[in-house]
Amino acid sequence: MDLKPLIDWVTNTPSIFKASPPIASKAPFSKPVQRKWTAYQGNQRLGFLYQHLCSELFKSTPTYSAIAEEIQLVHEGKTLGSVDFILKNRKTEQFEHWEVAVKFYLLHQGLWYGPNAEDRLDLKLSHMLNHQLPLSSSEQFSLKHPLWSNASQHLLMQGRLYINPFTPEPVPDECLGFSINDEQVQGRWCYQSQAHLIKEPLYLLDKAQWLTGRNEASQRYSAPQEGFVHCQSESGVFWFILPETWPAQEQTI
Repeated sequence: MDLKPLIDWVTNTPSIFKASPPIASKAPFSKPVQRKWTAYQGNQRLGFLYQHLCSELFKSTPTYSAIAEEIQLVHEGKTLGSVDFILKNRKTEQFEHWEVAVKFYLLHQGLWYGPNAEDRLDLKLSHMLNHQLPLSSSEQFSLKHPLWSNASQHLLMQGRLYINPFTPEPVPDECLGFSINDEQVQGRWCYQSQAHLIKEPLYLLDKAQWLTGRNEASQRYSAPQEGFVHCQSESGVFWFILPETWPAQEQTI
């Protein structure tokens, strides 16, 4: 897998949200040092790949000294959660706690659902703000990592938002009081029964291509398949095609 296009996507793609602390409006990976990127051999789920990309960028960006990542926090035998990244900002000499996520949400009846409808933007954002980020200021974390106990907290949530052009509805401009970046409302989705209304060829995407888009080897989408599919049109538009039962039907990404 060539990581360079994926690295470029993470570096240059704005957040789903506009800047509003602790949410960052863009990735903090400006001008990464050019190098040969470490081959990815881990879990093929997109979230794991994305965290690996962020790890590589934190290690390569002049702004930061990479300190620690995936710090498990356990109390009385119970796992409370894990901190994605603790970094030292070379400019400010301060420690920073970063949580990162890449997500794809589809607007349906006023809510943003994942293609796995168990996932939802408001629920994910609440979990990140009210559980994940506060881990670094918890008593358990401070006792175990006192040097990092005053780390500032930051959330990077990249991805893409999708609307159904065949069932139009108002597009929300905020979620939990945080302003949505309308630049990231780029994608389209429809049900399988509506797919014939798309007037250009679609090409199937594998997981890494959810970020960067299709290539010459991508297969053409031709008929409804079990579950959802993620495609890109000939003109470059990203499309989710979903079964008629969605959002009731769930499928793991």
